[in-house]
Amino acid sequence: MTDRSRELLAEVLRLPLPERAEFAAEVLASIDGEDDADAEAAWLAEIERRGRRVLSGQSQGRPWEEVRARIEGRLRRP
Repeated sequence: MTDRSRELLAEVLRLPLPERAEFAAEVLASIDGEDDADAEAAWLAEIERRGRRVLSGQSQGRPWEEVRARIEGRLRRP
């Protein structure tokens, strides 16, 4: 990392959390390259579909504690 990069990083780390998050998202988006409109549209459609299922009662979801425990269990497996 260059001195200039270190300076920028130090400056960014002094920002409030919401601004740091927005900054990080912008930097990551620039690494990903061009926006993929098809992928974005697909994600939006999936979010809408899932939202409709929850609102209609077709999907109830799971408590975060349960989901987290399941994920942690999978991560501990060899």
